[in-house]
Amino acid sequence: MVNIEQMIQNKACELGYESCGIVPLEKLSEYGQKMLERIQTVPQSEKFYQSLNRLIDPREAFSWAQSVVVVIERYGKYAVPDEIKGYIGKQFLFDTRIDENTEEFQAGLKMENYMRTLGLQFVNERKFGLVGLRWAAMKAGLGIIRRNNFFYTEKSGSWVSLQGWLIDKKLELIETTDLPKCSNNCNRCIKACPSGSLSAPYTMSPAECVSYLTTFGGHDLPDEPLRKTFSQCLYGCDICQEICPMNKGKWDEIDDFPGVSELAPYLTPENIMEMDDDFYKQNIQPKFFYLNPEDLWKWKVSVLCFMNNNYQENYKSYIIAACKNENKKIREMAELICSELINK
Repeated sequence: MVNIEQMIQNKACELGYESCGIVPLEKLSEYGQKMLERIQTVPQSEKFYQSLNRLIDPREAFSWAQSVVVVIERYGKYAVPDEIKGYIGKQFLFDTRIDENTEEFQAGLKMENYMRTLGLQFVNERKFGLVGLRWAAMKAGLGIIRRNNFFYTEKSGSWVSLQGWLIDKKLELIETTDLPKCSNNCNRCIKACPSGSLSAPYTMSPAECVSYLTTFGGHDLPDEPLRKTFSQCLYGCDICQEICPMNKGKWDEIDDFPGVSELAPYLTPENIMEMDDDFYKQNIQPKFFYLNPEDLWKWKVSVLCFMNNNYQENYKSYIIAACKNENKKIREMAELICSELINK
């Protein structure tokens, strides 16, 4: 007779998830200690990791929770439009967390309907999770965490997203993986990290990460000493994943993600600089939700940073025009770039 754990896993596979596991919450107890070790190793990360304390023991908020169901979504199957290839972090481009037009979002709703039929109480926070999802997925045997801190599966490498539901039953379904560990002699991801955020295996300084600084953490790029390390990154960064030999051959551009090809022409550096607030609020911000509806200026400051780091003569008119922008931070960045270009 098929037990409830297998029924949940079978349903997940039927809905197109790459894999599924179930872990009792007590088996995640080391997560808090690992977070403390990270803070001790990188003291400047303390404020960032303290904001994640809610993930250590979700039972403080959901006293009835006993286990977590974890599923793997593969996004390494989507075509990246040429106009924005290398500019936008792939996980942000192919983000299914709030996009109701995606198969993955609808699969999540169907998964929840199925758990209701099983009589389970559950809760999910699609954007940022209720537990450390990479840790939970590793404990469920669905893959491993590599030296660049990303979670990898055998089929898809690190090009995966994770979803998890707290449930009110103590269930357990642990898989096994044959993935080899990273070689102690491999430090490609560390050497490739443009900002030095990834300074040692299995650790990082989040506030120095290019993905952080080009999204919700980029509050003052004109005064950010690391801004010249951003290379071609406008929003997010994939460099440590792209360089990883364990990701070789793991991306297949076989599907189109809903809306991305239509949106891509508007996300070129030049078109972002010409974008107005209404278009941004209606078309860009709902997808790239790490920035607020009032944060188009952050995109434009990031673009100016990009234009400085990857200067071409056709960028000059955009930089000069930005010197007269009504937004103070845009003006500051443009004026700073002009002074740097003059002094070159």
